Amino acid sequence: MFGPSAGFGGATSNTGLFGQTTAAGGGTHNPMKDFEVTSPPDDSISSLAFSPGTLPMTFLIGGSWDNNVRCWEVNQNTGATVPKAQQTHQGPVLDVCWNDDGTKVFSASCDKTAKMWDLNSNQAIQVAQHDAPIKTVHYIKSPNYSCIMTGSWDRTLKFWDTRSPNPMANIQLSERCFCADVVYPSAVVGLAGKKINLYRLESGPQEVKVNQDSPLKFQHRCVAIFQDTKKTGPAGYALGSIEGRCAIQFEPAATPKDNFTFKCHRSNGASSYSYQDIFAVNAIAFHPEHGTLATAGSNGKFSFWDKDARTKLKTSEEMENPITACAFDAKGNIFAYAVSYDWSKGHEFYNPQKKNYIFLRGNAMEELRPRNRKR
Repeated sequence: MFGPSAGFGGATSNTGLFGQTTAAGGGTHNPMKDFEVTSPPDDSISSLAFSPGTLPMTFLIGGSWDNNVRCWEVNQNTGATVPKAQQTHQGPVLDVCWNDDGTKVFSASCDKTAKMWDLNSNQAIQVAQHDAPIKTVHYIKSPNYSCIMTGSWDRTLKFWDTRSPNPMANIQLSERCFCADVVYPSAVVGLAGKKINLYRLESGPQEVKVNQDSPLKFQHRCVAIFQDTKKTGPAGYALGSIEGRCAIQFEPAATPKDNFTFKCHRSNGASSYSYQDIFAVNAIAFHPEHGTLATAGSNGKFSFWDKDARTKLKTSEEMENPITACAFDAKGNIFAYAVSYDWSKGHEFYNPQKKNYIFLRGNAMEELRPRNRKR
């Protein structure tokens, strides 16, 4: 599938039965004893994405602030990871995604461009351009067209046919794009100023709701669309904020009571005073099989939730650094999460001695299973 390696490592690691506690590492940097991905990025990790289920093999891509996009092959049986190749931008990489058949990877960067990486030829070309850093990139596959959607801090949302240098559509936003997600035929875009835009994508982007007020009182940081219980299409979205809170919003909601918010990524203070340490929700991912979700926070923990039962399934031990990104593989067997500093506590808390890690947790199918659902 790949051409010549673009020059980072090739050794395998983490042999053993995937999902058991024989993972490499452990200790304070790996309290959950999960499998470490070989040759992680050299700077904070912004985004993770697994290859689509159309591929016979499993690949993981990650974008980071060291300007690179990396790709690893993941052995579903052993948890071994093999670095395959990487591509470089001229600025930090803020988001990554795959196309539908797994032959191409898209990356969005602070260098104001998005690139398309052809994995067969191992060549990358620019396919999008903005006037400010591009925060989000998503692939859209419609029966009538295919394109990528890029959201930028230049207050535009653009749709690109990768064969043309000019966008198919250019939507002016009221504020900077902070987060976005696409599950065809819906797109949700979170803006600065606590605003939400919703779009339908069947025949090109059509506005459904614009500048809708966020259900959260503080600035949102991440968003993820969830499907209905029969997996026939999008049913709503989950929104995470800097204030350690997540909102579940149905679109449309059958009744207003369907929508709710819940506290997460908070901890009690060290003293006897009744206050909480509050941490940002950095990432949200929905399990592809169960519809349950994972949240990742600046407190260095991930949590699994059942939104329908409104209950928590699991919370991890605390990592040495925040968790900045997370993703499930296409089958729902593996949960990947990235541990790296997110600067939420400022420069004075940055410790260059703490390395960046990506971990793979191999029993996600069981841990994310709703408690009232039988095997």
